[in-house]
Amino acid sequence: MPDSLPSRRTVLGAVAATAAAPLLAGVPAARASARRDGLLFVSPWKGTQIHGARFDAGSGALTSLGPVGDAPSNWTARHPAKPLLYVGSSEDGGIVHTYAVDPATGALTRTGTSVHTDEGGTAGGGISYLGVDRPSRTLLVANFEAGLAASLPLAKGVPGQPVSVVRDTGSGPNPRQNGPHVHHVTIDPAGRRALVADFGADRVLVHRFDRSTGAITPGTWAYASAPGSGPRRILFHPSGRTAYVLNELSGDLETLDWRDGTLTPRQRLALDSDAFTGTKSGAELALSADGRFVYASSRGENVLVVFAADARTGLLTLVQRIPSGGLKPWSLTLHPGGGWLLAANQASNTVTVFAVDRRKGTLTAAGAPVAFPAPACLTFFDR
Repeated sequence: MPDSLPSRRTVLGAVAATAAAPLLAGVPAARASARRDGLLFVSPWKGTQIHGARFDAGSGALTSLGPVGDAPSNWTARHPAKPLLYVGSSEDGGIVHTYAVDPATGALTRTGTSVHTDEGGTAGGGISYLGVDRPSRTLLVANFEAGLAASLPLAKGVPGQPVSVVRDTGSGPNPRQNGPHVHHVTIDPAGRRALVADFGADRVLVHRFDRSTGAITPGTWAYASAPGSGPRRILFHPSGRTAYVLNELSGDLETLDWRDGTLTPRQRLALDSDAFTGTKSGAELALSADGRFVYASSRGENVLVVFAADARTGLLTLVQRIPSGGLKPWSLTLHPGGGWLLAANQASNTVTVFAVDRRKGTLTAAGAPVAFPAPACLTFFDR
């Protein structure tokens, strides 16, 4: 969710520095000739339009297509097999819209009807995450403002009315923790638990999940993070025995043991350098497909952080801390091929492409940042 933004002078300075950069990152002609273009959808937080882009997985070139659809967006996710994009709306009521994707142009066409995931409405809307659990054909929804997690069945790819809506309670010591604020919901590797990161209550709740119905049932156990930490994201290591929790307010990453539905803390690492004295703000988390590297973004020091994960224990070791290429890296995403990472710098209105060294896990900026209005969510759509 939004936190304090840099001054107008700082933002304008960063934008001016990249305004002259071409939208197509400079790449060698020989590499650029062998193009493997896919689509990228760039969504602003509480924006009115989703922008599209072409991404060349051969060269790393990112080319803006401009607005491709009108959508009151917060967060987006794609269907794993169908040309459909789900948009968590910024409208009142916790609404999810479905858009058909034209693979040739990236144009979005709204289809079907919107689905309410917050009975009674929520002022301003508040969907902070969408994700698809493919085995159960379920769309998972986290609603920050309403403090709830919901699961929606996907019939032929179209979300139906919620199978379950689970509301949380509680608050934390930070002024932004005035009540429950669900930021993420994910399913454990065994498919039997739904884990919910509650930013407002400083907890990761462990609920029951039925993959035959897609229903989430409130559980009786939760992991309590440090007061004022603000859990934001959860990822599981491919081993199935380790979970990583990114805390927004304390700006750190926790490594936890996952056994029999219980989380046990093992490690806590800062995202920002020791020299940083500003406001901490952990934002996004990603894991390489082979589980060897964990990537995180910090809106505090405006950096991306790379950790190496021990194959046996899951414990993390710092590999790299690199500028995000802009201000407030709200989110990041790994290309499905694994060779590229993109960072959405919301406050400087740019997306930066990084080449990934698959052996070392390290990142190298590839070309100039590309201009997009207040990017917050990045969703790949490979044809």
